[in-house]
Amino acid sequence: MFKLYYSPGSCALASHIALEEADVDYEAIRIDFGAEEQRKPAYLSINPKGRVPALVTAQGILTETPAILLFIAQSYPQAGLAPLDDIFDLARLQAFNSYLCSTVHVAHAHRQRGNRWADDPAAIADMQRKVPQTVGACFKLIENEMFEGPWVMGETYSLCDPYFYTVARWLEGGKVDTTKLPKTMAHMQRMEARPAVKTVLDNHFS
Repeated sequence: MFKLYYSPGSCALASHIALEEADVDYEAIRIDFGAEEQRKPAYLSINPKGRVPALVTAQGILTETPAILLFIAQSYPQAGLAPLDDIFDLARLQAFNSYLCSTVHVAHAHRQRGNRWADDPAAIADMQRKVPQTVGACFKLIENEMFEGPWVMGETYSLCDPYFYTVARWLEGGKVDTTKLPKTMAHMQRMEARPAVKTVLDNHFS
């Protein structure tokens, strides 16, 4: 049985949804960021990065959302979470998820994690003020150039969808004008209608 370490509201939500969609036997273990549990030796022995998600498997421990998502899809191909038989479409999927990981997530992190990049309070405040613009620009690019609809990659639900949904949940906190993102908002509604997503939301935040 897998063990997924997560914190509510974090990017670990994407992996949590993927496990549920794949009908996997797993245990979800909550890490309390408010108590800085992610920095304590017990968790650092699992993930020295001090972040979530971390997925414990029979082969070892995996970190980083794109890696965990693809591992789930390849381990449970019957779930149809990735175009595993089409190397180009699989690369496109990975490109989208990599953009979320390396660009969108980082842009959002400037709102609450500015001390990763600066010590000057004025510089941190400036980064925070920039978030609605930078994150908004990322989502505008996704809507105009990447999102195919009704799901990210078109007619078929894939690993991109729980990850995109997870990051989109941060838009309100980042004060991004969501009225300019109709495709993203419609996608969120479709996601929240899925039974697996409903199950995870009930458990993830309980």
